[in-house]
Amino acid sequence: MPAVPAWLSDPLWDQFVALLPLRPATDPTHLLGCHRRRIADRIVFDKLLQVLRFGCSYQGIADSTCSATTIRNRRDEWIQLACSPSSR
Repeated sequence: MPAVPAWLSDPLWDQFVALLPLRPATDPTHLLGCHRRRIADRIVFDKLLQVLRFGCSYQGIADSTCSATTIRNRRDEWIQLACSPSSR
């Protein structure tokens, strides 16, 4: 069961993703030319909605699709993007 119905989360996602910079799925500067794929922003966004909706810990929301560390790191990254002068 999703934390928020799709009719509500989809418009939120559309507005949110417009604020994010485009990122490659893998790091192009990696020495071997390969790396673990980045977890999709949409998955992390949905996990953050679950944290907000249910009020539980990141550990409680984490599963095989996304770790608690990834959720926290991406949250911090997005906060930093919103606070940077270039985003205004």
